[in-house]
Amino acid sequence: MDPVPMTAPTQRGRPRSGGARSPRLEALVVLNSLPDPVLVVDGDGEIRFVNLEGQEFFDLSANAMEGMPLPDLLPPDSPVMGLIEQVRRGSRRVSQDGVIIDTPRIGPHHVTVQVAAMGDPPDHVVLTIHERSLARKIDNSLTHRHAARSVTAMAAMLAHEVKNPLSGIRGAAQLLEENADEQDRVLTRLICDEADRIVALVNRMEVFSDERPLERAAVNIHTVLEHVRKVAQSGFARKIRFVERYDPSLPPVYGNRDQLVQVFLNLVKNAAEAAPESGGEITLITSYQHGVRMALPGGDVRQHLPLLVSVQDNGDGIPEDLQSNLFDPFVTSKVNGTGLGLALVAKLIGDHGGTIEFDSQPRRTVFKVSLPMYDDSKFDGSKSAETGPLTRGGRGSR
Repeated sequence: MDPVPMTAPTQRGRPRSGGARSPRLEALVVLNSLPDPVLVVDGDGEIRFVNLEGQEFFDLSANAMEGMPLPDLLPPDSPVMGLIEQVRRGSRRVSQDGVIIDTPRIGPHHVTVQVAAMGDPPDHVVLTIHERSLARKIDNSLTHRHAARSVTAMAAMLAHEVKNPLSGIRGAAQLLEENADEQDRVLTRLICDEADRIVALVNRMEVFSDERPLERAAVNIHTVLEHVRKVAQSGFARKIRFVERYDPSLPPVYGNRDQLVQVFLNLVKNAAEAAPESGGEITLITSYQHGVRMALPGGDVRQHLPLLVSVQDNGDGIPEDLQSNLFDPFVTSKVNGTGLGLALVAKLIGDHGGTIEFDSQPRRTVFKVSLPMYDDSKFDGSKSAETGPLTRGGRGSR
């Protein structure tokens, strides 16, 4: 069987208009529309077809993958090889959770793998990769939002029960300072400084209680990332190498530009602090995906989330004991950290109706943010936050 030609007239899995489609083309359109990577492997162990999602997952084109022996793509001792062998010995369909797919191009991914007999030709198998389940994405997103809401309630309580008494304590310390000797002034200054520090912490938490409607428009996400990169390289990330892998055809995000800058500035700052002092690298990636659909806060509209923005670093990774509660308030591995940065990121992404998730391994930690796209057929084009193409030179590095 020859490889399925990838020159069929499709764009993001959709056929161009005009004319009836053959059954072969219909099958191609369906496979390219699937949100999971799909590969067809023949009896000799060669890849005969890969869909669009598979090309994105492995970061290789169809021309490079079709005809390639599967052991050239995956290690020979990969559990995937054992699953294929089970199907060849007579099993109709097998699957395995918790498989790690690791290649030099994409790094380790924890996935569920399904292998099924194709039937025609009889020696071909279909390999499907599920990187994360929809239910798990939604569950994680809701968990992050609940964590942010807990900070909101705490901030309201602290503003009333802590800030007002602290004001009195600080005022009393200043009165004592007027008649104190030099040794006692050290103590009164300490009281004032610590009171100011606690007030500053409460003020940061009050950001979570802002319930005003989110003002949103069409936002060029590449302009946002470029602004974040410039801010980072002029300050905390001046010694970090940035790599940009952008999809130049990406449509605008439906979001709030200032809040998106805050989100990615926080993520980039965390990545810069995690990256090694020598050879530190941060990779910014944008891509189009067949995203999940979730209800936007405050309404019943289910929003498509096709825009994926990833921030990746080459640091030591997130400690395992922190990973399950990483977006909870006050969870941090930093010596002087408050643990509010990622909780705020989760809140802002939740306000956009998006999702955030992460995968962390030594030398590769990546935060993935899925966002809604701006649909100019539903909104007034005059509300666009920015104009001009979304491209910033496509793939490249600096």
